Amino acid sequence: MADKLEKKETTLHGIPASGGIAYGQVFLFTRNLVEVPCYPIDAAKRSGEVARFEQSLLQARQQIAKVQSEVSRNIGEEEARIFDAHLMVLEDQALIGETIRELEATGLNVETCFNRVSRRYIKAFSEIDDEYLRERASDIRDVAQRVLQSLLGQADTSLSTLAGERVLVASDISPSDAAALDRSTALAVVTDSGSKTSHAVIVARSMKVPAIVGMHDLTRRARNGDWALVDGYEGRVILNPTEATLTRYGQIQEQKKHLEAEFLKANTQPAITLDGAEVTLLANIERPDEVQLVAGYNAAGVGLYRTEYLYLDNARIPTESEQTLAYTQVAAALAPQPVTIRTLDIGGDKPLCGSGGHDFFSPHKEDNPFLGFRAIRLCLEYPEIFKSQLRAILKASAHGNVRLMYPMISGSEELARANALLEECKAELREAGTPFDEALPVGAMIEIPSAALTADILADKCHFFSIGTNDLIQYLLAIDRVNDRIAHLYEPTHPAVLRTLRRIVEAGHAREIPVGICGEVGGDPILAPLLLGLGIDALSMTPPLIPAVRYLVRKMALKKARSLAERALTLSSPTAIYELCTEFYREQMGAV
Repeated sequence: MADKLEKKETTLHGIPASGGIAYGQVFLFTRNLVEVPCYPIDAAKRSGEVARFEQSLLQARQQIAKVQSEVSRNIGEEEARIFDAHLMVLEDQALIGETIRELEATGLNVETCFNRVSRRYIKAFSEIDDEYLRERASDIRDVAQRVLQSLLGQADTSLSTLAGERVLVASDISPSDAAALDRSTALAVVTDSGSKTSHAVIVARSMKVPAIVGMHDLTRRARNGDWALVDGYEGRVILNPTEATLTRYGQIQEQKKHLEAEFLKANTQPAITLDGAEVTLLANIERPDEVQLVAGYNAAGVGLYRTEYLYLDNARIPTESEQTLAYTQVAAALAPQPVTIRTLDIGGDKPLCGSGGHDFFSPHKEDNPFLGFRAIRLCLEYPEIFKSQLRAILKASAHGNVRLMYPMISGSEELARANALLEECKAELREAGTPFDEALPVGAMIEIPSAALTADILADKCHFFSIGTNDLIQYLLAIDRVNDRIAHLYEPTHPAVLRTLRRIVEAGHAREIPVGICGEVGGDPILAPLLLGLGIDALSMTPPLIPAVRYLVRKMALKKARSLAERALTLSSPTAIYELCTEFYREQMGAV
């Protein structure tokens, strides 16, 4: 204890990923990477190398199936589905075939060939802008580690070395490591890298363990045995906290628990402001099995159904029937609530290659993939693949609650081309006697500055707008939000952002079409009043964020939110605007 008190209190910041507060000693976890030998293989022995590779794939598959079974039994079926992606990696013919071609071309041992190929795929996925898709790199890295260990005859390692209650600190945690976490010993999970959608975070949330990611250098700052206080709400780690800090956080913990209980209680009530304005709170989902979250968090429907995951979770293009089934499952389960299905938003920074991806779009290396061949641009280039998805969405629309949305629309010509293909699909279904919603609402995501500036033109051809703030802010401010050196410049409260949002809202409302937001800012209770004050009609967010936003909506008057927005539009500093929003939030929350 004396040693603990001698050390200076140090506060470090990361990205909050799983709420909660924990206090305990640090356990530094490091996983040694496999050292891969490199040597030539005689041509006559290469078939033996292929056989050895196939055997290692089988062994890795057996190991993962066992882990999946244990996770299902000890944590839950939903968390166990994490490893479906791992099993698909092992069955990915692109990855396997490329490894064998590498062996034939280089004449090197199969460990070296597989390592080279898997690292190429890891690099490709690591550079993807989309946070969820970027986590596929972790899947491939984990599977590659298993395969290489099998090839080299090494034993599998895991977090079984964690003994006693500890705050787990690591550079990153693989899905297999996460599966080995024991809720009786892991007080909190903190990583230098990773994201809020990492598998370690998913497991931590299910175990109700605080988690923080993106700490950058905590593994270099902390030592085994250091005492750490982890604030999963604010993304804060305090090394060797003083007694005064511990006392303060004890009080904060009690307040947070009380507040969360209030959020959940309010979440059963309508999202209506004090002055009687009804606010539409929707959910963002990726898979059909997430409809239970939509209902569980009392969302008014789905504001964004990301369809690209159906493509990435297959080793081939999903058939029209497979797509129809997935979309219909969601529509049927939530009817009559609206379900907004976004067409394929992939390519460029989300490469369809390897690990359940594909090479059917003939991807090319792009110097600037964020501005490249992706989303609606890719779909219009491959009309038959696009039409297959459009027909599937139309078939699902027979339930009467489906809305279709195009991503990354830059202007009226792209929108017209997409709608022309949609009309072709409608004609084909009519001729076949297949039912669909003739009045299917069609909208556009506004996430490119050119679309924002011509929103009045686009509104004439749309039934609704949905603003994708993640990309819109990035493009408006010329900020690569995954670049650590400039990520701090990514400011949702920048005056340019607010003025652009107001312009889009005015253009939509002038044509009597609703304008929603499906980006991350929509789920931030500090920014939600500003957005509603600017005239946004609906907020769509990750389901667990809904209770906090609903609670705030019920505590405020829309009239005051509009005054907040007008005041914010007069300010020139993003920081000043955010402080204004924070002050408004605190005033509305009052004493809870």
